[in-house]
Amino acid sequence: MPPVLSALHILHPRLSLYVKPLFLRKFPLPRRSVPINPRTLSSVASAQSSTENGDSRGRSGSLSAPPSLLEEAVQKIDVNPPKGTRDFPPEEMRLRNWLFHNFREVSRLYGFEEVDFPVLESEALFIRKAGEEIKDQLYCFEDRGNRRVALRPELTPSLARLVIQKGKSVPLPLKWFAVGQCWRYERMTRGRRREHYQWNMDIIGVPEVTAEAELISSIVTFFKRIGVTASDVGFKVSSRKVLQEVLRCYSISENLFGKVCIIIDKIEKIPMDEIKKDLKSVGMSEEAVEDLLRVLSIKSLTKLEEILGGAGEAVADLKQLFSLAEKFGYSEWIQFDASVVRGLAYYTGIVFEGFDREGKLRAICGGGRYDRLLSTFGGDDIPACGFGFGDAVIVELLKEKGILPELSLQVENIVCALDGDLQGAAATVATILRDKGQSVDLVLENKPLKWVFKRAARINAERLILVGNTEWQRV
Repeated sequence: MPPVLSALHILHPRLSLYVKPLFLRKFPLPRRSVPINPRTLSSVASAQSSTENGDSRGRSGSLSAPPSLLEEAVQKIDVNPPKGTRDFPPEEMRLRNWLFHNFREVSRLYGFEEVDFPVLESEALFIRKAGEEIKDQLYCFEDRGNRRVALRPELTPSLARLVIQKGKSVPLPLKWFAVGQCWRYERMTRGRRREHYQWNMDIIGVPEVTAEAELISSIVTFFKRIGVTASDVGFKVSSRKVLQEVLRCYSISENLFGKVCIIIDKIEKIPMDEIKKDLKSVGMSEEAVEDLLRVLSIKSLTKLEEILGGAGEAVADLKQLFSLAEKFGYSEWIQFDASVVRGLAYYTGIVFEGFDREGKLRAICGGGRYDRLLSTFGGDDIPACGFGFGDAVIVELLKEKGILPELSLQVENIVCALDGDLQGAAATVATILRDKGQSVDLVLENKPLKWVFKRAARINAERLILVGNTEWQRV
C-alpha cells in the first residue's frame, strides 16, 4: 500500500466507509441530503507530484483526414437517427432504465426467469403463423450466405423456437420473460415507432385459465408500481373461441379464420363499411357478416352466454377468468369486449388488450393464449400464453397523466483538487471511495470553485470533497 494511502487509513479509520470533509463548503444540495458531522472533511491535500498523473501526450495511432474533407463530411451528415428510431441521451436513458427496472422487478415478483434472443432471426420464423400484416412490416433481407433473415418484429416466435430447441431438457411449466428490441416498418402514430422495446412474459405448459389470470395480474402490479390506476387504464378481454363458434355456425372454413381475425382487429381503426367489405371479400355471406358483427358488439358476458349458450369453451373460459380476477383483486380493471381478437394469427383462446380509458392512445399492451404455435415450427404443441408490452405507449400515457418521474443524475461524491499539482491526490481519494462502492465524479481539470459548486448541484452530489495542499500534508 502506498505511504499516503496508509497514512489516510491510520488517521482516518472511517475512510473505509467514506471520506468525510474536514471543513464544510456551503453550496446548494439537492433532494437527498446527508447529515454532516461537524468534524467532517472538506479538503484533503497531498504532497504527491503531478508526475503521478502519467503521460500527458495525446493518443497515438489515430487517423486524420485533411480539414477540407472533414468539413465537407460534417456538412453532409444527418444528425437525426433513421425515421422511426430513437437516440437515448442520458435523460432518456435514465427513463428507459427506470422502466426496464420495473419490468424486471415485476417479473421477479412473479417468479419468472429472464431470457433473450437474437435481434436477427430467420425470416421464415415470422411469416409461418403471424399473419399478412407482419409480413408486410418486416425489415428483411438476404445475408451474404444467401439466407433470408429479418429483424424481429416481436418476441413470441423466438421464444417458441427456443422452447423447441430445449425440448424435454427443461421441466414444465416455464415462466420466462424478456425485454428486447423489436422492429416493424409501419405507419407511425403517437406511441408507435418502427423500433421499440418490448416486455414479454410467457407461461409454457399450463392449459388452465389460471395462466392468463396470472399474466394480467402481473401487468396490473406493474401499473400500480408506476402510479397508474384502474381509472386510467383497463383491459378488454375476449376469446378467439367466440369467433370460431360464430364462424362454425356458417360453415366458414378454418383456413379463413386467421384472415378474419386480422380484419376484425381493425374494427376501431377503419370505417365499419370497409370492415364489412373486407369480410365479404374473404368469402363470408352478408348474413354471416351481420351476425358476426352483432356478436362482436357485445360488451356483456351474460349477453354472450344468452347467444352462444353456456356449454361452449369460450363462455366457460371467460367466466373462469372473471372469477379468478376477483380472487386476484383486479376485477375493476377488466371488462368483456367480444371485438378483441388480436391481429396475430397464432392466438387460439383468451385474448386481452390494455387500453387507456380516455381513448387517446393505441393499445398499451396485449396478449393471449397460443396453444398451437410450436407445431407450425415443427415442434410438439404445448399449451402456452403470454403478452407483449411496448415501451413507447406507456411513456406517452405517463406524460398524459402528468406522472412521468423526474429522474435526475445522482452522484454520491464529487472530488476536486484545489491545485493542479494535487490531481493525483484527488484521484487517490476517488479510488478509495469507488473501491467502497460509492459513486464519484472526479473533476479532471483545474476549475474555479464557483464552477465546482455548480457542478455539484447539477449532478445532485451528496458530498463535496476538496483536496487542498495544507490539509493533505498534515495527513
